[in-house]
Amino acid sequence: MKTKLIENFKNLFNREDGISFFSPGRVNLIGEHIDYNGGFVFPCALSDGTYGIAGKREDRMIYVYSEPFTKEIYSFSMDHLEKDPHHAWANYIKGSIHALMKHGYDIPFGIDLYMTTTMPLSAGLSSSASLEMLIITLLDHLFHLNISLEDKARLGKYAENKYVGVNSGIMDQFAVVAGKENHALLLNTDTLAYEQIPLELNNYSLLIVNTNKKRGLADSKYNERFSECQTSLSTLQKAYSINYLCELQENDLNKISTLLDPLIFKRTKHVITEQTRTIESAKALKQHDLITFAKLMNQSHQSLKDDYEVTGVELDTLQQALLDAGAVGARMTGAGFGGCVVSIIPTDILDQVIDDVTDVYTKKIGYEPTFYQVKPSDGTHLI
Repeated sequence: MKTKLIENFKNLFNREDGISFFSPGRVNLIGEHIDYNGGFVFPCALSDGTYGIAGKREDRMIYVYSEPFTKEIYSFSMDHLEKDPHHAWANYIKGSIHALMKHGYDIPFGIDLYMTTTMPLSAGLSSSASLEMLIITLLDHLFHLNISLEDKARLGKYAENKYVGVNSGIMDQFAVVAGKENHALLLNTDTLAYEQIPLELNNYSLLIVNTNKKRGLADSKYNERFSECQTSLSTLQKAYSINYLCELQENDLNKISTLLDPLIFKRTKHVITEQTRTIESAKALKQHDLITFAKLMNQSHQSLKDDYEVTGVELDTLQQALLDAGAVGARMTGAGFGGCVVSIIPTDILDQVIDDVTDVYTKKIGYEPTFYQVKPSDGTHLI
């Protein structure tokens, strides 16, 4: 891939001094929709992601060719970072630059940039955070900004929340920038304390399956669920001294049910029980107990379906088809309403599972899913 980056960069910009980077996608193994509620999440960075090569310019212009999004070089000035409704992907680049400048980092010059990806887009694997961490990391390197890992994640979150306008938590950016090969990341989204936990798959494979349902995160009900959690928090703060919903415990649920509207209680129940499942999942993997971890994944999907209501017929069909075909664990991952299911499957039946699931899903939904066998990867880095 590095050879391709160098060749394309030379062809596009007539220069050979580019610096190459890789920024992974991420999959959240468990702990869904609790990152913006102060909870623990358990993602891993992926072997698929975004590649970029860049070199400094002598002016304030950004020239970027993004494969497969552009047919020609796209350009904008660092002094004019207005959103572009016709090139949504470029807004993540502009937002990342805006975040750096807003927080006092000196970026005196623009760059020439070529990018490509091996990751499915709009699939819940955080292509946006992958791009944000790529831009922030390469600018950090080119201009010697000395940004800490934690601050890179915070800057990416700022870009996503304040510039793009998606009310996401910090999990995506943190998992992308802090990933470690063959490990999952147990992250406290409140304190940003984290622990790298070995993900020993042995005779099993990590398979991500894309529903291929068209969806857009900013246009989905993601912001609605965020708002429902804020409603719950503001109500419960009258009875509990808490900053986040995830500070509550499962034994609080009976009392909480008398304080909240039934719909808001369902959302809150998912948040609190998902926190417990995430912590138990980390314990299971520390004890090399992949089967218990897989069962917790199944319970997570059921909660996301029944209490948080963010799955839908495509995700539910895919998850059940995977289990019926032999997966030991499967759950939706990402914002929901489309996107992907992450599953753990015995490697020796992987091909048969893919065939069976394709058949079931296609007959019910009308089009095929897409499969990605992935491995836990290192975070955003120079290549």
